[in-house]
Amino acid sequence: MKYFLSCDWGTSSFRLRLVETGSGSVIAEERSGNGIAGTYQQWQQASQPREEFFAAIINRQIDVLSERTGIPLQEVPVVLSGMASSSIGMMELPYKELPFSLSGADLTVHTFGRFIIVSGACSENDVMRGEETKVVGCSALLPDTALLLIPGTHNKHVVVKGGQVVRFKTYMTGEFFDLLSTHSILAASVNGDGMLDDPACRDCFKSGLQAGQSENLLHAAFMVRTNQLLKKIPPAYNSFYLSGLLIGAELKELPSNMPVFLVAGPVHIPLYTLACQILGIHVGAMIDADEALIRGQQGVVSGLH
Repeated sequence: MKYFLSCDWGTSSFRLRLVETGSGSVIAEERSGNGIAGTYQQWQQASQPREEFFAAIINRQIDVLSERTGIPLQEVPVVLSGMASSSIGMMELPYKELPFSLSGADLTVHTFGRFIIVSGACSENDVMRGEETKVVGCSALLPDTALLLIPGTHNKHVVVKGGQVVRFKTYMTGEFFDLLSTHSILAASVNGDGMLDDPACRDCFKSGLQAGQSENLLHAAFMVRTNQLLKKIPPAYNSFYLSGLLIGAELKELPSNMPVFLVAGPVHIPLYTLACQILGIHVGAMIDADEALIRGQQGVVSGLH
């Protein structure tokens, strides 16, 4: 099998990549804002079986990739992880209860036609969908015991030990930032115009980070507003204070007795790298989240053939 199609279908985004199976190289990629939530709403208005409706959405994007690359893709397997296996996804699959193997061999996987859907994982009181595949894709880079820090809308702190994922916690850092910066009284006090390489932005980020570590979060969050009202801190700088505050509160619980591996993309790597430097947290390695996802899906495909 020369190629497979990697589908990362989130709540509000869709990404499809044509991947060379042997090397893991991405040949071509299609993105859209046609996320799982919107697709599910569209399906509810349609008179078509759920799997067929979702498959048709994917197949249209596959046709675009095929036309762009000149490569026939009608028989190429499609691996889906993330929200595709959720209650609003292509097909709801049960979570794999912890622990699960870093090889991914015991994850819940369902195939129909050329579609391969990878389900999520759960503990007694927490769930993940999508991150489990990224963790599998990191397996070759990890020591016997490690903590994987995976930022996103809902950040995951995943502990691996002895070749298994043994526990994890979810932190709503990304969603809290979005809610506070767009739908709260703090919205007028922040904007996205600043850059992390600006010393003033870095100073605000550091101040927020330290407040997140030491202050009550609900009180410190209001400082975003008073920073602007009383200290006249511009919204572009203040945004980094809020970001630092939430990241600081998140990392306050990071255990100090195991190496940390940062699994992230270009938006989060600079923020979390700086945060770890300021807080004295040693990062064993930074792993590209997209590459980890593809390697994880690659492992799933290999295990089925």
